[in-house]
Amino acid sequence: MKKKIVFSCIVLLLVMQVAIAQKSYYNKYSTMLGVKFYPGAITLKQSLHNNKAFEAIAYFYKGARITGLYEFHYGIEGIEGLRWYVGPGVHLSIYDPNYFGGRTYMGIDGVVGLDLRFNKIPFNFSLDWQPSIDFGEGSSSFVPGFGGLAIRYVIK
Repeated sequence: MKKKIVFSCIVLLLVMQVAIAQKSYYNKYSTMLGVKFYPGAITLKQSLHNNKAFEAIAYFYKGARITGLYEFHYGIEGIEGLRWYVGPGVHLSIYDPNYFGGRTYMGIDGVVGLDLRFNKIPFNFSLDWQPSIDFGEGSSSFVPGFGGLAIRYVIK
């Protein structure tokens, strides 16, 4: 199991590096860092080419959960700066021994949401739902409760 966790972390980090290295054209900015509310997370969003983005999310609630999402962004006609997005992802969860017995899970994610940016202020906002399926230690389960409101500062 430990080899699977290490391998998954390495794959996730490589995917993040490739995504961050690509040139961005989305919404005239490329890197955003902030917080996501529910259950409480740090979020880094990197815009990619052709209205795509990569988002890394680190949750710290009764353990840790690291998530990587590949998002496809689409404009909403008549509303400047507002886009909707959808995409797949993966995660690794390591729970506190007092919560789920300290189990470790890997899983797949989906995301659907709205993304808002402003031309004159360096902030980005998003609201999304991120359902997932956990796999680990002889069981699997649907987890509907991730996602939430993100507030990010536009770095560049």
